[in-house]
Amino acid sequence: MPGRFCVSLSFAKDNPDKATVGFVIANAALGSAQETVVFLSVEGVRLSQKGYADDIHEEGFAPLRELLANFAAAGGKIYVCSPCFKKRKLDENNLVPGAMIVGGAKLVEFLVAGSPCVSF
Repeated sequence: MPGRFCVSLSFAKDNPDKATVGFVIANAALGSAQETVVFLSVEGVRLSQKGYADDIHEEGFAPLRELLANFAAAGGKIYVCSPCFKKRKLDENNLVPGAMIVGGAKLVEFLVAGSPCVSF
Protein backbone atom coordinates (compact mmCIF):
# COMPACT_ATOMS: atom_id res chain seq x y z
CA MET A 1 0.00 0.00 0.00
CA PRO A 2 1.50 3.34 -1.02
CA GLY A 3 2.03 6.17 1.41
CA ARG A 4 0.46 9.58 1.05
CA PHE A 5 1.90 12.98 0.29
CA CYS A 6 0.39 16.46 0.06
CA VAL A 7 1.65 19.64 -1.57
CA SER A 8 -0.13 22.81 -0.47
CA LEU A 9 0.22 25.49 -3.13
CA SER A 10 -1.03 29.06 -2.70
CA PHE A 11 0.77 30.72 -5.62
CA ALA A 12 0.24 30.94 -9.37
CA LYS A 13 1.44 33.74 -11.68
CA ASP A 14 2.13 35.87 -8.61
CA ASN A 15 5.08 33.53 -7.88
CA PRO A 16 5.60 31.17 -10.84
CA ASP A 17 8.77 29.72 -9.29
CA LYS A 18 6.85 28.41 -6.26
CA ALA A 19 3.96 27.23 -8.44
CA THR A 20 6.36 25.28 -10.65
CA VAL A 21 8.41 23.77 -7.83
CA GLY A 22 5.21 22.68 -6.08
CA PHE A 23 4.24 20.58 -9.09
CA VAL A 24 7.80 19.28 -9.54
CA ILE A 25 7.64 17.94 -5.97
CA ALA A 26 4.13 16.56 -6.49
CA ASN A 27 5.26 14.66 -9.60
CA ALA A 28 8.28 13.33 -7.70
CA ALA A 29 5.97 12.06 -4.96
CA LEU A 30 3.79 10.26 -7.53
CA GLY A 31 6.94 8.80 -9.07
CA SER A 32 7.83 7.47 -5.62
CA ALA A 33 4.54 5.56 -5.43
CA GLN A 34 2.87 8.01 -3.06
CA GLU A 35 -0.84 8.78 -3.28
CA THR A 36 -0.45 12.49 -3.93
CA VAL A 37 -2.74 15.49 -3.55
CA VAL A 38 -1.97 19.07 -4.51
CA PHE A 39 -4.12 21.44 -2.48
CA LEU A 40 -4.62 24.75 -4.30
CA SER A 41 -5.58 27.74 -2.17
CA VAL A 42 -5.47 31.54 -2.30
CA GLU A 43 -4.04 32.55 -5.74
CA GLY A 44 -3.05 28.95 -6.43
CA VAL A 45 -6.68 28.13 -7.30
CA ARG A 46 -6.15 29.91 -10.62
CA LEU A 47 -3.99 26.95 -11.71
CA SER A 48 -7.17 24.86 -11.73
CA GLN A 49 -8.37 26.66 -14.86
CA LYS A 50 -7.60 25.19 -18.30
CA GLY A 51 -5.11 27.37 -20.17
CA TYR A 52 -4.08 29.49 -17.17
CA ALA A 53 -0.67 27.81 -16.74
CA ASP A 54 0.12 27.67 -20.46
CA ASP A 55 2.56 30.59 -20.38
CA ILE A 56 4.30 29.73 -17.08
CA HIS A 57 7.78 28.34 -17.72
CA GLU A 58 10.52 28.86 -15.17
CA GLU A 59 14.10 28.45 -16.40
CA GLY A 60 15.51 25.02 -15.58
CA PHE A 61 12.10 23.34 -15.24
CA ALA A 62 9.55 21.79 -17.56
CA PRO A 63 6.70 24.15 -18.48
CA LEU A 64 4.02 24.21 -15.79
CA ARG A 65 1.34 23.07 -18.25
CA GLU A 66 3.39 19.86 -18.77
CA LEU A 67 3.87 19.34 -15.04
CA LEU A 68 0.13 19.72 -14.48
CA ALA A 69 -0.73 17.35 -17.34
CA ASN A 70 1.80 14.73 -16.21
CA PHE A 71 0.52 14.92 -12.64
CA ALA A 72 -3.08 14.31 -13.69
CA ALA A 73 -2.13 11.58 -16.18
CA ALA A 74 -0.24 9.72 -13.43
CA GLY A 75 -3.30 9.76 -11.16
CA GLY A 76 -2.54 12.79 -9.02
CA LYS A 77 -5.46 14.61 -7.42
CA ILE A 78 -5.83 18.37 -7.30
CA TYR A 79 -8.01 19.66 -4.48
CA VAL A 80 -9.19 23.23 -5.10
CA CYS A 81 -10.22 25.30 -2.07
CA SER A 82 -13.91 26.05 -2.54
CA PRO A 83 -14.03 29.45 -0.77
CA CYS A 84 -10.86 30.65 -2.54
CA PHE A 85 -12.27 29.50 -5.90
CA LYS A 86 -15.61 31.21 -5.34
CA LYS A 87 -13.99 34.43 -4.12
CA ARG A 88 -12.14 34.69 -7.45
CA LYS A 89 -15.31 33.90 -9.44
CA LEU A 90 -13.61 31.17 -11.47
CA ASP A 91 -15.37 28.75 -13.82
CA GLU A 92 -16.05 25.29 -12.36
CA ASN A 93 -16.76 24.04 -15.90
CA ASN A 94 -13.17 24.89 -16.91
CA LEU A 95 -11.21 22.71 -14.47
CA VAL A 96 -7.98 21.00 -15.52
CA PRO A 97 -7.96 17.19 -15.45
CA GLY A 98 -7.61 15.80 -11.93
CA ALA A 99 -9.02 18.93 -10.26
CA MET A 100 -12.00 18.95 -7.93
CA ILE A 101 -13.42 21.75 -5.82
CA VAL A 102 -13.46 20.73 -2.16
CA GLY A 103 -14.03 22.11 1.29
CA GLY A 104 -11.46 22.00 4.04
CA ALA A 105 -12.89 18.78 5.46
CA LYS A 106 -11.73 16.84 2.37
CA LEU A 107 -8.14 17.99 2.86
CA VAL A 108 -8.28 17.20 6.57
CA GLU A 109 -9.60 13.72 5.76
CA PHE A 110 -6.56 13.12 3.54
CA LEU A 111 -4.06 14.54 6.04
CA VAL A 112 -5.29 12.79 9.20
CA ALA A 113 -4.31 9.45 7.72
CA GLY A 114 -0.72 10.51 8.33
CA SER A 115 0.21 12.38 5.18
CA PRO A 116 3.20 14.70 5.29
CA CYS A 117 2.56 18.05 3.66
CA VAL A 118 4.89 20.65 2.16
CA SER A 119 3.79 24.17 1.33
CA PHE A 120 4.71 26.54 -1.45
